[in-house]
Amino acid sequence: MISASPITDNSHARRMDRMYRYQRHVYDLTRKYYLFGRDTLIRELDVPKGGSVLEVGCGTGRNLALIRKCYPNARLFGFDISEEMLISAEAKLSGKGESRAVLRVADATDFTPELCGQKGFDRIVISYALSMIPDWEKAIDSAIAALNPGGSLHIADFGQQEGLPRGFHRALQGWLRRFHVSPRARLFEVIQVKARETGAEAKLSSIGRGYAWIAIYRRISPN
Repeated sequence: MISASPITDNSHARRMDRMYRYQRHVYDLTRKYYLFGRDTLIRELDVPKGGSVLEVGCGTGRNLALIRKCYPNARLFGFDISEEMLISAEAKLSGKGESRAVLRVADATDFTPELCGQKGFDRIVISYALSMIPDWEKAIDSAIAALNPGGSLHIADFGQQEGLPRGFHRALQGWLRRFHVSPRARLFEVIQVKARETGAEAKLSSIGRGYAWIAIYRRISPN
């Protein structure tokens, strides 16, 4: 069952619902051609047995379905600001004989683990969502605050195409703006600063000469 929490940015929620009301039916088929790095991120989650995984901006549930396949003992949670997308996620993740995921309608900039009946999460995934969240740094803060000790935040999103021809960068950025997508040029810097301020570890990498970036923030377990 999908339940909702109060949405801080109702205008953003309405915009996402309008965009995905029909796109959700073809979203997974089309996005596989240019949302690179998602499977790499999932393979590297290293979810502990029985561990909890939250996806922020889970969309159609495509990533959660793959996480369930890779880590069958994980407890899955997801939320999205678009109720339209969660209709597809609910259908995808409610297969007979499979563990169900807890799905919620919520705002990435204003959530707590209690939304899903948890005190924290062992792994949090944000895949190609920060580039569509206006207050993306606040979304990162909310995710970090929701980590269990020893937990980690895993982010995949568009990079700055720093190793690709300048014309490709300009063309891609212009095309993405048509879909309200703004790659975050300061993503690596922000993760490094937050890790330094909180005594956490940061791991940063790029895919396809900077086409996509992957950032990991790992909270240190107390001794």
